[in-house]
Parts: sequence; structure tokens; C-alpha cells
Amino acid sequence: MLRAIRFLVILGLLIAAALWLTDSPGSISAEWRGYRIETSAALLIAGVALIAVAAAVAYRGWLFLRRTPGSIASAWRERRRRRGYEALTRGMVAVAAGDPQEAQKHSKRAEVLLNEPPLTMLLSAQAAQLGGDEKAAEEFFKAMADRPETEFLGLRGLLSQALNRQDKDRALELARRAYRLRPASEWVATTLFDLQAQSGLWLDASVTNEELGRRRLVDRKTADRRKGVLAFEQARKDHADGDPAAEFKHLRQAHDMAPDLVPAAVRLAHLMTADGKGRRAAGILEKAWISGPHPEIAREYLNAKGVTDALGGVKAMEKLAKSNPEHAESHLALAQAALEAELWGEARTHLEAVLDAPDGGGYAGRALRLMAAVEDGEGANPGMARDWLMRAATAGPDKAWVCTTCGNAVATWAVTCSNCGTFDVYAWRTPPHAEPLAPQGLAWSGLPGDDDGAAGAVSGTARLPAPKDTGGPPETGG
Repeated sequence: MLRAIRFLVILGLLIAAALWLTDSPGSISAEWRGYRIETSAALLIAGVALIAVAAAVAYRGWLFLRRTPGSIASAWRERRRRRGYEALTRGMVAVAAGDPQEAQKHSKRAEVLLNEPPLTMLLSAQAAQLGGDEKAAEEFFKAMADRPETEFLGLRGLLSQALNRQDKDRALELARRAYRLRPASEWVATTLFDLQAQSGLWLDASVTNEELGRRRLVDRKTADRRKGVLAFEQARKDHADGDPAAEFKHLRQAHDMAPDLVPAAVRLAHLMTADGKGRRAAGILEKAWISGPHPEIAREYLNAKGVTDALGGVKAMEKLAKSNPEHAESHLALAQAALEAELWGEARTHLEAVLDAPDGGGYAGRALRLMAAVEDGEGANPGMARDWLMRAATAGPDKAWVCTTCGNAVATWAVTCSNCGTFDVYAWRTPPHAEPLAPQGLAWSGLPGDDDGAAGAVSGTARLPAPKDTGGPPETGG
């Protein structure tokens, strides 16, 4: 509507101008080189206007002729680029759909049509990986890593390949390079931390963990827990290097940052007891018993209390159990102490408390074996002892250190899972499937420099008389 009005206004102005010129024709004369020209003003203006229009048309025609080759080339390039992006899109869809042949076909087409290596190299690498050609994919990733705009993508691809090959040295090198490029990337920082931990680079892992916490890539609680675990591993290294002062310092740090870390609490208590600080050692173990009762804590508690007889062991276990009286581990510790003191009735009472829980709460096997030891110790009904052992043979698996990521169960706590390599994922719980566990002690046992007394205390050798072979809970270690 507005365009129509504007056209009518312009047309009206032109008509008005023409009428005005008609009503006022005037006259114009000019002399040049012996020629004389006389005409009306209206005709002169019309001639000038006609010449201007002709000049404009000629200029437009000249521009058209001049620009036509470039326009044709530009249209061809745009069509080629559009087809290239179409091939790139279809290639990405093929990768997502898991079709290696289709992905490779479109990646080659996109590479021919597009002059944008960063995009086509990424698709080509993914298509090669999908087709199982890791060598070709590696070449593409290396080419990407050499270009500033795609360096991080190339490094990530190479790092993933190194991790799949279990080439930890190469993976660690690539992770460090990627971390320098993108320190705020959670994936890169976490991968670097895991690789440092798996390689035993505790100081490097501590620095990376601090950066993760500072950048809020992990919460503060997780960062503190990791700091404690790393300090414990550093203490183990100090022990192997024969540096007791540094070992004790790192153990204190580990216990402060991760008070529920059983191996750290047990080892710290053991060193304090050896230094004549049994009361402080017992206090540490009592606090550890509150957060997570464990057989190793009970065994080390006897050492901290200086127990030398069976009745003393019962009293010590009663004091420890007060920290967490309703826990099944407290009943088992009291039952074990009562069994060794030949207090059959008291031992049976605590074992029944465990067995009355649904499925024994993961402690049925140990409780049934101890119940068999009670019957065998009393000697009144040998057949009952055999019955208890038969039930124990078919009971569920005892608690063990279980990886919360992959379910791998081990007897000895470790900083990383031996199956999936994840950092600090072992928890004391019932394994997802039955798996025989060899009696072992804490991860500390067997380190160079351990004397027999220290190894015995940490690996679970109590100072009380051992129960008969038919009883006694299995030492699942810590």
C-alpha cells in the first residue's frame, strides 16, 4: 500500500513538472564554433534527462558484463560449499548411526568439496575410528594437533586412543599438553589427575587436585578426601624410603582430611602405639569405628590397649563397641573376644544379633563360622558345629573392599581399582558376587622395612589366643 502511494506521489510530481514546463516553455540559444542553436527550455531539459537515462543504462550494462564472470564463480563456489556442508552433515549422522562405510564416503566427499580442514579432518578421523582404522585416525588427529585452531580436538583424540591402548606414559604426556591448553576443562583435568594417581605421581596429583578444587570442577568435600588419600599414599612412599618423620606427618594429614580412611587410621594408630602413645592411638581408632567399623580397626585396638589376655580383650572390645553399639561389626568384635575368653553364652548372644538381621547384613558368613567355633568350643554338640559350617558354606560373600564403579572385590584396600583404574573407589561392602578372597592385611603389609611386629599388628594378627580352626572369621583385610 505504501509503495503504491509513493509511486502515485512521484508520478503526480512528474506530471506537474511537465505541465509547468509546457506552460512556461522559455527559449535558450547557444553559439559554438560558428554554430547557433536555439530551442525551448523544456526540450533542453528533456534532452538532458534522456541522455542521463541512456548513460545510466549503459553504465549498468557495463557493470553487468564486468561482474558476470565473478558472479558465476561465486555462485559455483556457494553451491559447492553448500554441497560440502550437506556431505559433512550426512557424515556426522552416519558416525552417530554407526555406519562406517557411509561415514567414510561422505567424509571424502566433504574433503573434496570443502576447503576447511578443521571440519573435514574431524569427520575423517571419526569415520576412520568407526571403521576400525586407528592408524588413519591417529594421522588425522596428529594433523589436527598441529593446527592452533584444532589443537585441543586433536589432542583429545590422541589421548583417547592412548587410553584405549593402555599406553599410560603417552596418555600422561598428551593430558599435560591438553591441560596447558584448557586447564578449565573438567574432562582434561580429571583425566590428568587419574593418570597421575595411576602412575604414583602423588605430588603432581596433589597439585592437580588443588586446581580442580580451586576451579570448582570438584566439590570441596571430594577435593579434601582426595587430598587425604594422596597424603596416605605419600606416607606409604615415605615408609618405603625409610623416612619415619615424613611418614608420620603425611599420615596425620591423611587422617585429618579423610578420617574414615581405614588404612590411614590403623597405620597412624600403630605408629603412635609403637611410640608409647597408646591412649591417643585408641582414641583415633574409636573415632574411626564411629564412621566405619572394620575388622582391622578392632585388631589394632587390641594392640593400642596393650591387651595381653582374653578377658582384657573382652573389656577392650566392649569399650570400642560403645562407639557404635548397634553395628554388626561391633557384635562380631565382641563375639570374637568372648569366644577367645570362652564366654560361650555372651558370644552366642552377639552372633544371634547379627544373624537376626536380614541376610546377616553381609556378615552372615563370618557369624556362622564363629557360631560353629562356639559350638566346637563348648563341645556339647559337635553335630551342631558341622551344621553351622554347612550353613556358612552356602551363605553370601563376606564384606570386602568393593569398587563402586565396576564392582571389583579385593581383600586389600588400594588407591586405584585394579580392574578399572579409578581413583579411590573402594568401599567396605558386600561384593556383588561371591569371590574367594585370600586372607591378607592392609595395603601396608609387606612394604620394605616392616618389622615382624609391625606387620603382624597391621595385617590383623591379634595378640589374643587364636580360636580353633573351625571358627575364626576370615581376615578380609583393610
